[in-house]
Parts: sequence; structure tokens; C-alpha cells
Amino acid sequence: MVLIHFVRKGGNSMAFEYKGWTLYTREVTLKGGRIQPIYFFSKRKPKSGSPTDKPDAYTVGENKRTGLPYLKKK
Repeated sequence: MVLIHFVRKGGNSMAFEYKGWTLYTREVTLKGGRIQPIYFFSKRKPKSGSPTDKPDAYTVGENKRTGLPYLKKK
């Protein structure tokens, strides 16, 4: 059984959670100057980034060895 649910983390936005891991996002500047959002899972509050919803174009996978979740395109 897979546990996937949304949790309200302050404000009005919903944060995506998967088996105790919360999905976060932050924007990084690439070498060419383009701004790219990155998504990552964390069990604790990271130094930078904010809780976010799962993007529609992605599904959640789980590393079989470590159990760490990751996003993959549909």
C-alpha cells in the first residue's frame, strides 16, 4: 500500500507528502542565466526551499535500495 497525501504547511498551498517525505521546491540559476525550479524530498525542513504540490507531469518513484522517493516524468 502506498501512502500519498497532501498536508497543509502554513499559508494556502498544499504540500505533497509521500511516506513521511515532504516535497520541496526552490529556484536555481543555471550557468547560462536561466532560472530553473528544482524539486526534492526531505523529512526535515531544508535551509532553502518551500513545500509544494507535486507537478502534474510527474509521478513518484522510490529507490528500491534506499527507499528515497524521487519524481519522474509520466
